[in-house]
Amino acid sequence: MRVLFISDVYFPRVNGVSTSIRTFREDLTRCGVETLLIAPEYEEQSQPGERGVVRVPAGRVPKDPEDRRMRWRALGRALEALRPTDFDLVHVQTPFVAHYAGTRFARRLRIPCIETYHTFFEEYVHHYVPALPRVAGRALARAFTRSQCRDVQALIAPSEPLRQSLLQYGIGTPVHVIPTGLPADRFAPGDGRRFRRHAGLAPDRPLVTYIGRVAHEKNIEFLVRMFVRVREAVPRAMLVIAGEGPARESLRRLVAGLGLAGDVHFAGYLDRDTTLLDCYAAAAVFVFASRTETQGLVLLEAMAQGAPIVSTAELGTRSVLAPGCGALVVEESAEPFAAAVVRMLTEPGLAGTLSERGRPYARGWSSAAMAGRLADLYRCVLEPANTVARCAQRM
Repeated sequence: MRVLFISDVYFPRVNGVSTSIRTFREDLTRCGVETLLIAPEYEEQSQPGERGVVRVPAGRVPKDPEDRRMRWRALGRALEALRPTDFDLVHVQTPFVAHYAGTRFARRLRIPCIETYHTFFEEYVHHYVPALPRVAGRALARAFTRSQCRDVQALIAPSEPLRQSLLQYGIGTPVHVIPTGLPADRFAPGDGRRFRRHAGLAPDRPLVTYIGRVAHEKNIEFLVRMFVRVREAVPRAMLVIAGEGPARESLRRLVAGLGLAGDVHFAGYLDRDTTLLDCYAAAAVFVFASRTETQGLVLLEAMAQGAPIVSTAELGTRSVLAPGCGALVVEESAEPFAAAVVRMLTEPGLAGTLSERGRPYARGWSSAAMAGRLADLYRCVLEPANTVARCAQRM
């Protein structure tokens, strides 16, 4: 079986979509599924000759230095160059240019098209179009989602709460829950002391760590304000914010305004195979408060490195943060959240217990198993006797 992946984003742009695509493609190969990925070209592209990836010339997105928009004509030429007989199915990963090109390509070839719904747009609109009233923004996001979902034969949601949200929109397309799994290499032990040396951080400062995209919808401002309370109880604590994104400069201004400049370290992008694992391993506690996660893969990565977690449980993270997972789940309120972080920093027995629970729990989210489920969905959709609704009943 051969599947065409098409996405508006991929490495070197680091985010959950890029990670999900790479993880599934690597494991699908072992399931007998070959994939070709169409993705944007980046100036700083780190792997220009990456096998099985066709890069399309792309332009910059206004007010977003990280993302790229594939040029429509160039994308059309790239698709025209493909041999139609080489593909059995199209799997769209993002809802922008990739969605419209992918669904059009599938219709032309008369093959099925499915799409993964990675992004909960309802919670994004007001961050990027602040002039639009929140109620209107949500209505617009829901209408946009319903329109796109009608274009495909099946949808994949990374978590059950996201599936429920889509059903509440009135979407009739069958929705299958298939999370992005955790590859075995995420369990390779990081070196926390090495991270501290490279970052110039004192070996005795307990690190309260966030890793992820530094974007407004990730609710990092809440973590910064909450950290003021943590420092009152644990003066040597330091907040580490690892990642890049459009909220970085506003967060720097907030940090300075709160008098935290010497107590917050912005680590920037980290290499997934070395410094990222080291950063997780250095954490005394991993903190997370995003309202928009469709799964929350970073929580599993933190668990795999033995980092105890304090987090809210919203949307997709509710599926990850199950009882016994190695985390303290708290509400989005500065006082109880900070109190939970302080407990982690001052009660080594509690932190150790959660660390021990997290590793085996994370192993239960095997990427190989998730890829197997995705391959089964592909095969079910392609069976002539099956409707997609029947596939939903079987899976």
